[in-house]
Amino acid sequence: MAKSQKGKAIAGLVLGILSIPASIFPLFGLPMGVLGIVYSVKGMKQSEGMAVAGLVCSIIGLILTLINSIWGTYLGATGQHALVNKMMK
Repeated sequence: MAKSQKGKAIAGLVLGILSIPASIFPLFGLPMGVLGIVYSVKGMKQSEGMAVAGLVCSIIGLILTLINSIWGTYLGATGQHALVNKMMK
């Protein structure tokens, strides 16, 4: 049981770290951030240090993903997004 809990903490940490650069692409950053939070919380029993680090990184990645999503939606809705403008022509 202890090994699987430590594995969950490691998985949460890895997903949390990866969710930060993946926040550039919200389609990847959102699931990584959410899964990182879930695995970090489940791994808190055995490996608290790694689990807390994973939780912090996952939350940061999730916040960056949400900011990027909101910003992209705003730009697209107001016609300021270069890709949307290119597609509309």
